Amino acid sequence: MTPLVAINDLCKSFPGVRALHNARLEIAAGEVHALMGENGAGKSTLMKILAGVYQKDAGEIRIDGQAVEIASPRAAQALGIGIIHQELNLMGHLSVAQNIFIGREPLGRLGLFIDTEKMARDTQAIFDRLNLDLEPHTLVCDLTVARQQMVEIAKALSFDSRVLILDEPTAALNNAEIDDLFRIIGELKRQGVGMVYISHKMDELKRISDRVTVMRDGQYIGTVPTAATSMDTIIGMMVGRALLEDDRPPASDQGRETVLEVRGLNRGRAIKDVSFSVRKGEILGFAGLMGAGRTEVARAVFGADKKDSGEIRVKGRRIEVRSPADAVAHGIGYLSEDRKHFGLATGMDVQTNIVLATLRRFLSFGFFLRPAAMQATAAQLIAQLGIKTPGPLQKVALLSGGNQQKIVVAKWLVRDCEILFFDEPTRGIDVGAKSEIYKLLNALAAQGRAIVMISSELPEVLRLSHRIVVMCEGRITGELSAREATPEKIMQLATQRETSPNASGALAAAAAF
Repeated sequence: MTPLVAINDLCKSFPGVRALHNARLEIAAGEVHALMGENGAGKSTLMKILAGVYQKDAGEIRIDGQAVEIASPRAAQALGIGIIHQELNLMGHLSVAQNIFIGREPLGRLGLFIDTEKMARDTQAIFDRLNLDLEPHTLVCDLTVARQQMVEIAKALSFDSRVLILDEPTAALNNAEIDDLFRIIGELKRQGVGMVYISHKMDELKRISDRVTVMRDGQYIGTVPTAATSMDTIIGMMVGRALLEDDRPPASDQGRETVLEVRGLNRGRAIKDVSFSVRKGEILGFAGLMGAGRTEVARAVFGADKKDSGEIRVKGRRIEVRSPADAVAHGIGYLSEDRKHFGLATGMDVQTNIVLATLRRFLSFGFFLRPAAMQATAAQLIAQLGIKTPGPLQKVALLSGGNQQKIVVAKWLVRDCEILFFDEPTRGIDVGAKSEIYKLLNALAAQGRAIVMISSELPEVLRLSHRIVVMCEGRITGELSAREATPEKIMQLATQRETSPNASGALAAAAAF
């Protein structure tokens, strides 16, 4: 049977980087085809070529058996190819219908004015096709992220898309919203739409995909049926090596110096009387469901948000933190969950990002940069952290998520911060890069740095933390040592209710951590 899409021997290079070499992919009608690989494996480049964002250097793309050239996104749309990016591309001040038909609004009889009623009817017809309960006249800014994603899917379908590319579609969704998205995907599958599904969440792939294609270093590794293939096999194909699962860390040394102590921290309704401490060489994990207040605590300690009350002590001495600059001056660094917006200057190179928090050290006479000193420092950190980059002058935006995260770590190491807050350190990072970040966190703790790690992935919290603090609705509801912590105990504290044999729904939510 002729595949809906057949990509053969695709090649693409950028200056200094070979992104794709003889890449392959086949998509059948009515199939959900998972595309997997470590960050930097070439998945995004392959999909951008299919969507017309990039042009191939060599190889061929066939739609229904016919060779095609996709010179632009508009050409891809004309061929029935739609892409839903991880970062949604909607205008909040416009209605749902306006977003779906922007730039191609239906006109009235005279051809002078937009026919808003027809636009609403056409939008409603798409929603009916998806069994989607949405109002065409609703402003996009009034919708949840999950609903906005549905609008993006509807927008793609308005071009009569037969191929839909979904890039990390559940990254910002909760369990109920994921169920709703998967229902929509099921509807599209029954209607014969072929879908490429990109995600790092292994449990999702087993649930939603029919086949998995794995890429590594820009090359095709293989395609396997999802149901008949273990996740260990797929991971092995992705990384090309065995990932060593470290044992849980031992309980931290009680005799070590307390580096950071927070007492009675309050901020509106988000943080309620939070107290905790972190010792030298310890990884303190923060667990809890979405909205528990973990990120808010980190931001308040770092001075990014103003606290209402509370006391912060570093090595026993009370400090005042009114801004991030105050926190940094006292040796506190914060790696935001949104590294691209708050951790990196993605338009700048690796070298500049690494020295950004300590730029004054690299100035002569207070005005002139010392490039040689910057380059030497950057080279040292690149080697120390194993950052994969063609060189220190490479643009950060062109690196994988795992390497971008290492650059943020490098920035705070140059600043010599003794206390580091890691907020969702492996979000959007593939399984191989996760393993490297885990090793890096353990190495930093071994050097004596105090680490607070906030993570929504329960296995990550259990694997790395010496102690685990659990939050619910702005309060700390309990603390567990590494030895006594279990998924059940953490979920009980995170939901503030007893765990019972019938609490399968609550325990299932642990997968979302």
